[in-house]
Amino acid sequence: MENQQHTCTSARTSHTAKHTHGASEHTHADHTHSPAHHDHHHSHSHGHHHGSHDHNHAAGASTTRLAWALAITGTVLIAELLGAAFTGSLALAADAGHMAVDSSGLIIALIAAHLARTPRNDRYTWGLARIEILAAALQAGMLLAICGFVAWESVEHLLTPQDLNAAPMLWIGVLGLVANAISLGILAGGRGESLNMRAAFLEVANDALGSVAVIIAAILALTTGWVSGDAIVSLLIAALMIPRALSLLRQAVRVLLERVPVGLDTADMRTHMEALPGVVAVHDLHVTTISTGMHALTAHVATEVLSDDERGVLLHRLEECAADHFPLPIGHTTFQIEPAEHMDHERMSH
Repeated sequence: MENQQHTCTSARTSHTAKHTHGASEHTHADHTHSPAHHDHHHSHSHGHHHGSHDHNHAAGASTTRLAWALAITGTVLIAELLGAAFTGSLALAADAGHMAVDSSGLIIALIAAHLARTPRNDRYTWGLARIEILAAALQAGMLLAICGFVAWESVEHLLTPQDLNAAPMLWIGVLGLVANAISLGILAGGRGESLNMRAAFLEVANDALGSVAVIIAAILALTTGWVSGDAIVSLLIAALMIPRALSLLRQAVRVLLERVPVGLDTADMRTHMEALPGVVAVHDLHVTTISTGMHALTAHVATEVLSDDERGVLLHRLEECAADHFPLPIGHTTFQIEPAEHMDHERMSH
């Protein structure tokens, strides 16, 4: 079996933990536990590739970024609310409404980033890692709600134009744009860390576009006297937000429904693993996303009659394949190695 051609190599072998139930050997890279009590002859392999220190460091950095962005956004929100009341600008009110949603979204993101650092325990075996997905979905829903409100108000103002106090509106729009640019700079470095951070960055980016829209509406009112531009620009704000909010919501729902991560094909994965020496079939294969960048795989692997040494080599190869062979690295794997005839005796409800 060692000389077979089909192997998967990995640079992360030292991070693999292998558990062979029914045998006496247990190898652990990052944890220990008492022996499990099993009376069958299956082998289970649990591979863990977690960088807890790096994850906690990134989560801490995300929390700091979100706190600064929230402080800036909250300050501008107050200025825009006062400005909208004074100038009568719908675009400014719309941007203030979006800024209010941004502030709420950043609060949600900040809480989620903090809770996501909660250690795993016997009740929450993944910790609260997936809470960042829930936060992203909630932020997307809030964005869609404010889009609907802005669109409704814009149509009303197009039908019944109102006077604008354009000069203060212009200055407040500029203030908002500068503040949003600073917030974007703060959040930009962390937007790839999680869907939660991506949602926060998206909200502030859309708000920056809203500030640009306020400035354009104010300039049109000052130079041409055309006040309907305010409502039209507000509609554009909504039009820019809707597709991005829908995209974010779609990504969050995919994770919550445990869809196979984008970029992975379970049919290809199954075919590849079945080509390993000694493997007869792979079934009950599940691949899910726990949180951004954290993927898990479970599978039953039916095999020929193997010795303990051959079973150990197979477990090693399966884990290396999951970690390195496919487009997305899978950091947590659980394989049940079983004799081929056992497939006829399994009781699956799905």
